[in-house]
Amino acid sequence: MTNSKTAKDLTKEPPRSPRIRLGGFAILARSVDKCRALLDGKIGEYDFDCELDRRLFEWKGITGDDLKKLVAEGHSDNEIIEWIKKNGVAKSDAEIAAWSCSMDVFAYEGDQEGIEWLQKQFKRLGLPNASTLFDYLDADDKASFKK
Repeated sequence: MTNSKTAKDLTKEPPRSPRIRLGGFAILARSVDKCRALLDGKIGEYDFDCELDRRLFEWKGITGDDLKKLVAEGHSDNEIIEWIKKNGVAKSDAEIAAWSCSMDVFAYEGDQEGIEWLQKQFKRLGLPNASTLFDYLDADDKASFKK
C-alpha cells in the first residue's frame, strides 16, 4: 500500500507536470503521482498506465505493472529513480536527456489522427496551434482545477 502522505489527491489537485524531471526522465513524476493516487483511491479523472505513461515505460523497457508494484511498496521518488535507472533497457544520462527533450516538444508529428485530436484540444483551451502535448496537459490541468 502506498504512503498516503506522499499520494496526491488528484480529485483536488493535478499530478506534477510531465515536464518535471525525476532522474532526468520527463513524464516519470506525473506517472508516479497518478500511480500513488490510484493506489490510494484518489486518482479522480486521471489514468495511470495511459498512452503518455507507456511512452516512457516502453522506451525504458518496463511496464506500468512494474512501476505500480514498486510504488505500492512505498518507495520514495529517489528510490524509484534508482530502480528505473537499473531496470529495463539501460540508458545513459545523455540518452535520457535527449529523449526527455524530444518529449518536451512532442506534438504527434506524422500521426494525423493524433495531430487532429491535439489541435482540437488546443482550440478548446485557447492554445496556439504550435503548442505541444505537454502544453496541452499543463493547460488542461490548470483549467480542471481553476477555482
